[in-house]
Amino acid sequence: MSTFEPVEILLVEDSDTDAEVALRALRRAHLGNQVVWVKDGAEALDYLFRTGEYADRPNGEPRLVLLDIKMPKIDGLETLRQIRERDPQHRIPVVMLTSSAEESDLLRSYQLGVNSYVVKPVDFIQLSEQIVRLGFYWLAMNRVPSS
Repeated sequence: MSTFEPVEILLVEDSDTDAEVALRALRRAHLGNQVVWVKDGAEALDYLFRTGEYADRPNGEPRLVLLDIKMPKIDGLETLRQIRERDPQHRIPVVMLTSSAEESDLLRSYQLGVNSYVVKPVDFIQLSEQIVRLGFYWLAMNRVPSS
């Protein structure tokens, strides 16, 4: 990916296996040409806020953030809180893509302004299919206001 291309998807996932399934599924569906994968919430915030190793990245926001909850450094709920604090208009769609089916995580995610909450299936084929559906919906079907 050229550094001048806009990023379509920011994938925030600490599991190498789940990330690889997501990346392959998105590429097969021609939705993954412009994906940045980061492994924790701290790196996601650096990317979004252009700090740390991403301080010099070009302007532009991802069209979608796929965010896991259970991660090292900064978890997905705190990452979401900070994203919404800096983006109160909710211009960046955030989808929790997590193995957590806990009602408290679901409730807290919506309280913090998540756009959607999806529990990852354990089966890799089902996970792959679900990621393709998410990507297609948020990148091809969903309409957002112009900035």
